[in-house]
Amino acid sequence: MDINNAFTPDKSHFGDDFLWGVSTAAFQIEGSHDADGKGLSIWDVFTAKKGRIKSNHHARTACNFYASYQTDINLISELNIPNFRFSISWSRLLPNGTGEVNQAGIDYYNNLIDYMTSQGIEPWVTLYHWDLPHALELKGGWTNRESISWFTEFTELCARHFGDRVKNWMVMNEPSVFTGAGYFLGIHAPGKRGISNYAKAVHHVTMATAAGGRILRNLLPEANIGTTFSCTYIEPASDKRKDIAAAKRVDTLLNRTFIEPILGMGYPQEDLPVLNKLNKYMLPGDRENMAFDFDFIGLQCYTREVVRSSMLTPYIGASLVTAQKRKVPLLTEMKWEVYPPAISNMLKQFSKYENIKKIIVTENGAAFPDTLINGEVKDTERKQYIQDHLTEILRAKNEGAKVDGYFVWSLTDNFEWAEGYHARFGLIHIDFDTQQRTIKQSGHWYRQFLADEK
Repeated sequence: MDINNAFTPDKSHFGDDFLWGVSTAAFQIEGSHDADGKGLSIWDVFTAKKGRIKSNHHARTACNFYASYQTDINLISELNIPNFRFSISWSRLLPNGTGEVNQAGIDYYNNLIDYMTSQGIEPWVTLYHWDLPHALELKGGWTNRESISWFTEFTELCARHFGDRVKNWMVMNEPSVFTGAGYFLGIHAPGKRGISNYAKAVHHVTMATAAGGRILRNLLPEANIGTTFSCTYIEPASDKRKDIAAAKRVDTLLNRTFIEPILGMGYPQEDLPVLNKLNKYMLPGDRENMAFDFDFIGLQCYTREVVRSSMLTPYIGASLVTAQKRKVPLLTEMKWEVYPPAISNMLKQFSKYENIKKIIVTENGAAFPDTLINGEVKDTERKQYIQDHLTEILRAKNEGAKVDGYFVWSLTDNFEWAEGYHARFGLIHIDFDTQQRTIKQSGHWYRQFLADEK
């Protein structure tokens, strides 16, 4: 098949073993923020502060998934989606982060997993999708080295209670985003800033990722264990040496800082000297202990960025030439450029790491305005975005990339962090006033695409 001329590939071109799914995250969909003994998370606290979230939106109700999960699982089944990625709210199980277990939280996830499997849907659990218990943030959160042991306690609890039915696990979600936005820039929870907070969080999260993997391997030797990384295709703004060097530094920061120590390569400090600040927090044995042999790596790619040299920017010496300044043909609601080759380039880039066994695209999608006409939701741009990215994924696969699956972000419109409810990524539209669900045009297309999967 010549995919250069194809409108979109057929599912059969990916092979019978290729995995298809959809992704969500607990804080973004569950709501019921204080129900049945749940403790506060850092995002509960962060969103309660005025001015932090666009329009002062919060996630106290969100998509009401906590109360209506059967409805949404039924919709997943209706859409022929065989794999569902969701995360577990740490503070729903351990309201204080450690110690006393909230049995109601255990019961909830047991019921969710049981219902999912009864409908023939395979659960894929993400342990940490950004919602650290607030009680632990009061002790320093990820800037406290004790966070490694806090996280292993949570991981062990999940493995022991859910591991008899959950075979697929992801340890962390996008560490570069929640450390950078939450501990350096302060624009995400917990709102901390500064290079010291960032350096400590980076190292402790890296250590905790490997530690979590070892806990899962020890308790669930047959499990399929991975962890996910955000990635962005980086290009220099020109062929000038200084812009090429700047792009390399940004690529190192965004795409290499977390994966390389996990692979046993250590931090890429030679290509990004600011990472030498991590040495202050490393103890003997850390280099070895922050490596783990994962069964798969989850990649989450949405766009590309163009970079130029900027000596006014501390630590990195680079700045982004925004998509708006570049006057690209199409932007998403997040002001991201629609550039499908980004995902094939990143798949090929990560496939060069010999220690990566397989890659699954664990998130990909787009926020576009939806048009509701006579009870139908038209989202042609989102459908086209998914189709074009699948074409690029197939291109990468045919060129030797180790890609074995694709999960759409996301199932439903949800609470999109600092964007509140303004950015809609879902295959299913949600009226947040009534909680009415309506399958979008893109959802109907995905259902047809997967029609013979189940």
